[in-house]
Amino acid sequence: MNVSKTEHTNSATHFILLGFPSSPERQLLYFGLFSAAYTLTLMGNTAIACAVLGDRRLHTPMYIFLGNFSLVEICYVTTTVPNLLANFLSTTKSISFVSCFAQFYFFFSFGCDEGFYLSILAFDRFLAICRPLHYPHIMTRQLCTGLVALGWSTGFIIFITPVVFISQLPYCGPNIINHFMCDPVPIMMLSCSEDTTTQFIYSTFNAVFMTGTFLFILCSYALVILAVLRMPSEASKSKAFSTCASHLAVVFLYYGSILMMYVSPGSTHPAEVQKIVTLFYSVVTPLLNPLIYSLRNKETKAALRKVFFTEILFMKPK
Repeated sequence: MNVSKTEHTNSATHFILLGFPSSPERQLLYFGLFSAAYTLTLMGNTAIACAVLGDRRLHTPMYIFLGNFSLVEICYVTTTVPNLLANFLSTTKSISFVSCFAQFYFFFSFGCDEGFYLSILAFDRFLAICRPLHYPHIMTRQLCTGLVALGWSTGFIIFITPVVFISQLPYCGPNIINHFMCDPVPIMMLSCSEDTTTQFIYSTFNAVFMTGTFLFILCSYALVILAVLRMPSEASKSKAFSTCASHLAVVFLYYGSILMMYVSPGSTHPAEVQKIVTLFYSVVTPLLNPLIYSLRNKETKAALRKVFFTEILFMKPK
């Protein structure tokens, strides 16, 4: 039976994030592993952003988009991992009501921005390979700047509505979230009332964004692959396939897990499965992306060597 919002007052001032319950020794082990993963993620994505900024050969739309994507990755992983690390060392594991919904908003906004940047990268490759003669006239500096701004801002605009609706639900019962972050599905399960309108809005946002961007990316790369297969030069084919392979690897890593989790939030995934899948796309994928992009791209590898060589020179005692 549905309970109206007016029958309850919101008495929750904080939530408890259970995280990964275990012994204190194992909590310290988790702290060390996630600290290392977080540090490597920051280093890898910062290196790509610095390489794009510092090497004039990479001042092209594709690498500008890639550099911004790396910056979004840094913001994305920072919304959850520092709080996760603090919880490993905490005995209370509490997070305030406002902080919880702020984490929810920024995590999903940056996640949405990631999806848009993957779509932008797919669109750029489609233009460059399928419309090479028109590419300079279409992908102008103005369009490139507009796409960068769109990639950063769209997630923050889109996720205002679901965050506001979910935060307005009455929370007057248990405040324990069996997760390591403020995920909306377990949060809505703590509400005193079952608001089908809010659930519908949230699932609609997820379904439209995730399936829409994913299908756009797949269609773009399908057209790219068809165009590459028609190329007469084997060297051109190899370079195009190498670039597209790295992009598609990142796409499948990212979308493979989030489609399973969030397109149908009404489905009940076991808590441990939710944690593992969320851990994969929120921690593991941002860690692997810099490796995928750098290992599959000669220009990126050359620029990264230049960045690291410069850093070593500056670190040498004079």
